[in-house]
Amino acid sequence: MTILERILPDVRRELDEARAAVPLDEIRARAADAHPPRDFAGALTAGGFGLIAEWKQRSPSMGEMRAGNVLAAASAYEASPVVRAVSVLTNRTHFGGTTADLARLAASSSKPVLRKDFILDPYQIYAARAAGADAVLLMANVLSSDEMARLHEVVLGLGMETLFEVHEAAEIDALPATARVVGINSRKFKSREGFVAAGERAEEDFTLDFAAFELAESLPAGCVRVAESGVTPHTVAPLARHFDAALVGTSLLRDPRGVEAALADFASALARTAA
Repeated sequence: MTILERILPDVRRELDEARAAVPLDEIRARAADAHPPRDFAGALTAGGFGLIAEWKQRSPSMGEMRAGNVLAAASAYEASPVVRAVSVLTNRTHFGGTTADLARLAASSSKPVLRKDFILDPYQIYAARAAGADAVLLMANVLSSDEMARLHEVVLGLGMETLFEVHEAAEIDALPATARVVGINSRKFKSREGFVAAGERAEEDFTLDFAAFELAESLPAGCVRVAESGVTPHTVAPLARHFDAALVGTSLLRDPRGVEAALADFASALARTAA
């Protein structure tokens, strides 16, 4: 069974539970009452290459994050000059997050916040906006071209932004013409190797394929380019020449020195690149 085959049934179950707890009409009303969205795309292109720093409790590929880092992340991301936006994973079963976590981090952040989840339905977009999110993730290896276009229209209608995630050239071709922010994810979600069950640990992630980043030059002209997965202070410098930002989570949240030290390493690496 692939990682996606394990995750998606649980995503649908969590979606059904959310709908049962808060009906669509109510979540749409909450979304309408939320504060105006912040400019996600603009934040990623202001001030040069920067990070979308991620909050999560755990991941299927690497297991549990360090508890102290998770607790310190929100304030560290707010203070860091290299963090342009914040990503919050809201899948409970496999990543340990909820929309309540999203609301808490969005309320404490002056920077745009992305709901990172396996978005399948407009309900999840309205729930993201109701929680204060400014952008959502849409994955081209989960959604058809028509589904991405329909969900993107909902996003735009709420004044939000979409981070489209692709893994291969065919997925770039499937993007809507209105896509403005596109991430290339080096993680092979269809791989059967390297999967770590929740609560277990791994010191090496076998689900990454960094050759995917070579697709950067094939992304739509003028779009904001984001590198996703496996980005560290040691690998960020060459990426900064081809991307506008990198989405970083595990290398921050598993650093034994703390998330602040990990961010300082990114800042140093990016300063050397700029020089």
